[in-house]
Amino acid sequence: MDSISPLLRRGLGVASSFYEKVYEVTRLIPAGKVTSYGAIAAFLGTAQSSRMVGWAMNNAHVQDTYVPAHRVVNRNGLLTGKHHFGSPAIMQELLEAEGIQVTDDQIIDFEKHFWNPMIELAME
Repeated sequence: MDSISPLLRRGLGVASSFYEKVYEVTRLIPAGKVTSYGAIAAFLGTAQSSRMVGWAMNNAHVQDTYVPAHRVVNRNGLLTGKHHFGSPAIMQELLEAEGIQVTDDQIIDFEKHFWNPMIELAME
């Protein structure tokens, strides 16, 4: 798929499924940063697929290689996927352990912590 070629050119491997591509991008999010379902979808060239990114995050916990799904939130910084972590508090606890403050299920200073793969993974 041509839309993924920038990711592949950076030497990140050839993912065979959409979910695997989502997991590859998610694994690149640094600790202390978050991104959105839509930002990942847009980076993968499927901007209308943010819901599918969310479905991929729902299955992240069964992957052989760790996927930091807690770093993927909705476009407003809300922890909309928190119920997929076994306990509603786990997602927030993981983010706070990385220095991200969360109040009422929303990331404080979301823009400061936002990691945009379109920018961060852009070709030099």
